[in-house]
Amino acid sequence: MKQFMDGDFLLQNATARHLYHDHAEQLPIIDYHCHLVPQQVAENKRFRSITEVWLGGDHYKWRAMRSNGVDERYCTGKDTSDWEKFEKWAETVPYTLRNPLYHWTHLELKTAFGITKTLNPQTAREIYDECNDKLANDPSLTPWGLLAKYKVETVCTTDDPVDDLHYHAIVAKSDLKTRMLPAWRPDKAMSPENPTAFRSYVEQLAKAAGQDINNFNDYVDALQKRHDFFHAMGSRLSDHGIEQFYAEDYTDSEINAIFDKVYGGKALTDEEVRKFKSAMLYVFAVQDYQSGWTQQYHYGAIRNNNTRMFRQLGPDTGFDSIGETLTAKQCAKFLDRLDLEGHLTKTILYNLNPSANEMIATMIGNFQDGSVPGKIQWGSGWWFLDQKDGIQKQLNALSLLGLLSRFVGMLTDSRSFLSYPRHEYFRRILCNVVGTDVENGEIPFTGYEKERVEKMIEDISYYNAKNYFNF
Repeated sequence: MKQFMDGDFLLQNATARHLYHDHAEQLPIIDYHCHLVPQQVAENKRFRSITEVWLGGDHYKWRAMRSNGVDERYCTGKDTSDWEKFEKWAETVPYTLRNPLYHWTHLELKTAFGITKTLNPQTAREIYDECNDKLANDPSLTPWGLLAKYKVETVCTTDDPVDDLHYHAIVAKSDLKTRMLPAWRPDKAMSPENPTAFRSYVEQLAKAAGQDINNFNDYVDALQKRHDFFHAMGSRLSDHGIEQFYAEDYTDSEINAIFDKVYGGKALTDEEVRKFKSAMLYVFAVQDYQSGWTQQYHYGAIRNNNTRMFRQLGPDTGFDSIGETLTAKQCAKFLDRLDLEGHLTKTILYNLNPSANEMIATMIGNFQDGSVPGKIQWGSGWWFLDQKDGIQKQLNALSLLGLLSRFVGMLTDSRSFLSYPRHEYFRRILCNVVGTDVENGEIPFTGYEKERVEKMIEDISYYNAKNYFNF
């Protein structure tokens, strides 16, 4: 029986161990998509407790706690102490066996705090006190310290077009060795479902851009000004969180009329919403192309499914799930229009429903043009899929239907500074998948081919992202 989470965790043979320890383990991290809070980086925030840095905002853990019968007040309540919340999480952890949370929890305790005990009700108080003591006294457990500890070379946050990027400017002038760059996330700008909320957003945009917005052309001009500002602040990436791809046919006059209607406070029909989203997705894609950016599309989630809890807690609190929308034709139509017009920039597609794995793996091959290796990418497993099974399925489908060697690798997609072991987790799984093929005689491992395999591991872990994004 192997020891739990030893130095060879997830590495099931000698070749896997060689690939990880000698070629992947020590490489820096390029975290090109995450949800870290820029203010916390700029202020190098001291976290008051392990609960704040670990459980605050972590809807993965909240979902597990709710499923374990834990009352909501111990997840998001304001009338419970940090210890009470941590204690309930510690009670839940033993019930997460075979859930990725069990692995992530203990990787984070081990790599950040040097704690190798398993977390359970018997060890909870000891671990809580040890973590809090280290958070209070160890500079390696501040945001700057953690970014250095995990060798994070570049991190891209997720920022709305109306954000002033004040904290990015502070970090850019600081001594932080990690480069923190903004990434353009214009989801609110293409969400006209609620006329009141949309008008409020347009007014915020007008203020941020320093111009009046009276029609659709003004709206696009204001967004372009903000896009230019983000570029000047170092942004080279956009990201879109969409339920599906939108590629409805529309005319300019239709979109002008739709904008006037929703800005005037009138609700749109479903068809008008789809046309507006289609127009905006296209506008953003052209802006990205003209600026030489990479565009990312995270699609397939259905959000805020529990109305009662949405009213109580708001979005991003653990009530989203995998959707099952069929979007292949719309995705192809969207990308094809950009390709036909010469406006298709580097693109990364992320599906949340694993049933779309092979579809996306084949879709990206339709629009490679030889200008950049792996120009159109299938992004790593995310959200519900950034675990062992999801990662393995993504790696296998990409290997079979594309070029695994050109894959730009892992990201955290997290709000927590303690989530960086997810890169280690991914690299171990990658090395085990490839190492097992070598051990089975399916991949040669002598001479040139041995060097190619080793370089492939290094590339996927770090160098492909470094060369692809060219930050």
